[in-house]
Amino acid sequence: MIELKDITVRFGGVTALDAVSAVFTAPVSGIIGPNGAGKTTTMNVISGFLLSLGQIAYDGEVISRQAPYQRTRWGLRRSFQREQLADDLSVIDNLRVILDELPGSRHDKAADMERALEVTGLASQAHTLAARLNTYERRLTDVARCLVGQPRIVMFDEPAGGLTPDETQHLGDLILQIHGLTGASTLVIDHDVDLITRICEQTLVLDFGRRIAMGPTKTVLADPLVQSAYLGMEELH
Repeated sequence: MIELKDITVRFGGVTALDAVSAVFTAPVSGIIGPNGAGKTTTMNVISGFLLSLGQIAYDGEVISRQAPYQRTRWGLRRSFQREQLADDLSVIDNLRVILDELPGSRHDKAADMERALEVTGLASQAHTLAARLNTYERRLTDVARCLVGQPRIVMFDEPAGGLTPDETQHLGDLILQIHGLTGASTLVIDHDVDLITRICEQTLVLDFGRRIAMGPTKTVLADPLVQSAYLGMEELH
């Protein structure tokens, strides 16, 4: 369970998040809203990249006071809108970077990486430089990085951006496997509402930094307030 309590972020005179509270209990949950709604800001707060008022807890354990590197060691994994890969490293070395500072034997870490590569279909490209990967292979490598090191929270920020429908379908299938493979709770931001509907049991909707809806995804998407927040801004597709 991921709990956000009265999360508030201000940039000068602008309130980016206004006392946002939410409890995510599903294996995979969504965060949606128009551009500028505060979605990525919310993930940045959970990651520790932004200071905020309020509290973040996971299964009752408060992580708000941890620095970003401490949250990584604790078990937070994050995928960004643009993949954060080291192009001069191989696929497996991009995974190894995550594990280097984490506890565990060399044998266990090797098994962890092997499993992540098998699940994502990258085993045959383990020693390929990231610079030689196509867009989808880079995204799969990002997913693999999120699977290693006993994650507790995994977050994806627009993972389907630039992907074909078939690639998006496969990506959704992978995200749905994360909880069963690792036990982690997953949060997903994406403008592809079909993807959100298929993989997210519950969804938080933000608009101008405020929570306007939270609940089962299909129920939330049918809410007139949610639909009006999108009209003229983004098309539900």
